[in-house]
Amino acid sequence: MESLVDQALNRLSTTRLDRSRSPQASLGLRTVAVFEATKGAIVLLLACGVLQLIHKSEVANGLTRLLHVSSEGKLSRLYTDLASRATDGTLWVLVVGALVYATVRAIAVYGLWRGREWAKGFEVWCTALYLPPELYWLLLHPSWLRCGVLGANVVTLLFFLALRAKAGPTRSGSIEPQHEPSS
Repeated sequence: MESLVDQALNRLSTTRLDRSRSPQASLGLRTVAVFEATKGAIVLLLACGVLQLIHKSEVANGLTRLLHVSSEGKLSRLYTDLASRATDGTLWVLVVGALVYATVRAIAVYGLWRGREWAKGFEVWCTALYLPPELYWLLLHPSWLRCGVLGANVVTLLFFLALRAKAGPTRSGSIEPQHEPSS
């Protein structure tokens, strides 16, 4: 009679992940993975800009000259004000936060690209967490960009919820003992 551990190992070795269940799901997962990778890359680029702010006024003035923007313009004043008010500690916190966010996005992208179940569940939670603040900022300061980001995240959430509904009830992971015929 096999022990429960042997049965579990046997099941694990014979279980084959069928990643080709639905070509639409696979394409959808990869599309979301590219979208998430893009968000992570944008945050990394912003983090690089924040790192440059540590040198504050030299960077703000250099950027103004590089872009041939009037130093009295609205955008250059905003950037200079941000550079002058931010402390190095605040900027480092923003950089570390951006790196953590980009790392989390990279992990999710890996899992989604490879069709992992944990990544699908992870993406449902992450996307659901984005929606309330995005809706708040959209209502506070409406713009087409905010509306587009909110729309993309709603579509992403609905896609993953549809995948979960199509998959049916999830297995609890418990191993039911199989009874062998007694001889």
